[in-house]
Amino acid sequence: MPCRTLTYSSEADWQGIRDMLCGRENPENSVEPVVREIMDAIRSDGDAALAGYTRRFDCPDFDPSSLRVAPDVIEKAAREIPRHDLQIITEAADNIRHFHSAQKEEAWFITRPDGTVLGQMTRPVDSAGLYVPGGQGGNTPLISSLLMNAVPAQVAGVPRIAVTTPPRKDGTLNPYILAAAHVLGLDEIYCAGSAWAVAALAYGTQTIAPVDFIAGPGNIFVTTAKRMLIGTVGIDMIAGPSEILIIADSQADAAHVAADMLSQAEHDPLASAILVTPSPQLAAAVHTELEKQVTGLDRADIVRASLRDWSAIVVTPDLNSAVELSNKVAPEHLELLVQDTWGLLGSIRNAGAIFMGPHSPEPVGDYFAGPNHVLPTMGTARFSSALSVQSFCKKSSIIAASQTFTQTNAAKIARLARLEGLEAHARSVESRLS
Repeated sequence: MPCRTLTYSSEADWQGIRDMLCGRENPENSVEPVVREIMDAIRSDGDAALAGYTRRFDCPDFDPSSLRVAPDVIEKAAREIPRHDLQIITEAADNIRHFHSAQKEEAWFITRPDGTVLGQMTRPVDSAGLYVPGGQGGNTPLISSLLMNAVPAQVAGVPRIAVTTPPRKDGTLNPYILAAAHVLGLDEIYCAGSAWAVAALAYGTQTIAPVDFIAGPGNIFVTTAKRMLIGTVGIDMIAGPSEILIIADSQADAAHVAADMLSQAEHDPLASAILVTPSPQLAAAVHTELEKQVTGLDRADIVRASLRDWSAIVVTPDLNSAVELSNKVAPEHLELLVQDTWGLLGSIRNAGAIFMGPHSPEPVGDYFAGPNHVLPTMGTARFSSALSVQSFCKKSSIIAASQTFTQTNAAKIARLARLEGLEAHARSVESRLS
């Protein structure tokens, strides 16, 4: 199985690796006209257009009256799935909630000697729409997507949370998605998918009230719709294909490294899995393990495409060079499979999530540990962060100036205003002097 082997010794080697990774960028412009047409139809025709697209792509007999899932159907689903599975979902939700509860920010104030009070107030958005992909026609319910998007919104205190997910061919939703919604206490669930669901959340229809913020993963049509709606609503991020970079030393277990690379490669033919190591012996062993472990995987064809086109094993002269390369890649998921993980951590500047040591494979974070798995991709970890409680909040500055402050500084403020050619600004503050 081809998986290229590269070397990285200095800055001069970065260009080739960067060019390889840049090829994964989604061709959003190619679908933009189609998405624009969909969004215009939803905006003008509401439920009728929403049902029309759903009939065309998901459920041939879909009717607008089936858009919203009845509360008793949600409750019934929680009773229908195995109790053990419901307990797992509940425990995962509790772990995610515990982690995100630590992210809550309180209002703060500072008081100047002259009596002026300045501060910042944090408030949740009034409403959030969460998109949950269908998952192979509803047969592989993306439970974790719902948990990871809904819990931080709830911790933030968002009063209204609406969920959209495409129906199965018979018009129903997978009971696991509904059971997860029940665990979370969500009851505003809609049967709608793709760009038309995103447009409905943004613009509203006769059945779906518009929201202020949209979060959730999806295909290129979902991603393009979210990008085109920036400014109309807030969005979580523009996410690309999944990726993992593993920094490993000679003591790492090659079987573990290969398994972790494959865990990302199976996502998508555009997914990227990169091992960076100063050990040629480990590099060779991982090559062998990749070939061995891919056999029998349900998504073997996807895995092979990912490894062939967008993945690599990179040999470096030392761990410092490995870290240097990792910081340039700024991966979505970064695993540190080295002897001194905590010693290396301080050198890591750019990563969506960092998995420390042999007992922290990426799926531990994806599903259960608690931190959010909605992470920046395609190098955007250089300037952005994981989905969090703050994603669903906005901050307002508070200015309660004292009479002393304003009168003492009025001339300075007026001067700055006039330098900018804003006479009315100057007069506004000067009016407080009389």
